[in-house]
Amino acid sequence: MENDLISKKELLDLTGISYGQLYRWKRKLLIPEEWFIRKSTFTGQETFFPRDKILSRIEKIKNMKDDASLDELADMLSPNPADVNISRETLKSSGIISGAATAIFDELAGEQDTFSFTSILHLYLLDKLLQSGEISGDEGKVLLKTLDENFSGLEGKNCDVIVIRKLGASSCILVSAPNQIFFDTNTKVAGRLNVASSIEELKAKLANAGIG
Repeated sequence: MENDLISKKELLDLTGISYGQLYRWKRKLLIPEEWFIRKSTFTGQETFFPRDKILSRIEKIKNMKDDASLDELADMLSPNPADVNISRETLKSSGIISGAATAIFDELAGEQDTFSFTSILHLYLLDKLLQSGEISGDEGKVLLKTLDENFSGLEGKNCDVIVIRKLGASSCILVSAPNQIFFDTNTKVAGRLNVASSIEELKAKLANAGIG
């Protein structure tokens, strides 16, 4: 676990940002509160961060801050859904979602003329797991049903979506992150995605496509 963390001092030295910048970005919600981890050391209490996540986030902020305000960056990096509605034709032409994922969605929900950001997010999560080969089409239906029935309870929170298989049957769970989950040896994790990271990716893809 210690190898997965980076101290505040090492972070500031490695990235070249100041203490003031770090906490200003925290106040602006560019860096999640839960990434600030207080731990006891031989010198007293120190602050640590998840190494890969914080280094990636700071690099992203540094690359984008000249082209967008901190408030705009906060909106892009937030786990909250964007307030957009996108037509079927616009979504199709963007190439963000594959036809295979859309067909599964249509089979369950019927063809829709417009999609909310939440619906597009569900499609995006489905598409990522389909494209990687981690889940089948039938498992994709289980995923969509689980998201439709339960996602509102975790909306705006950091969570993971997990597809599991046991003895030929598949199921899907949503769990607040970060969390370690242990299954019996007969249970296989078919696919796991962090929803907050996927929201960030999707917002960036929509922005790059000139949507929203």
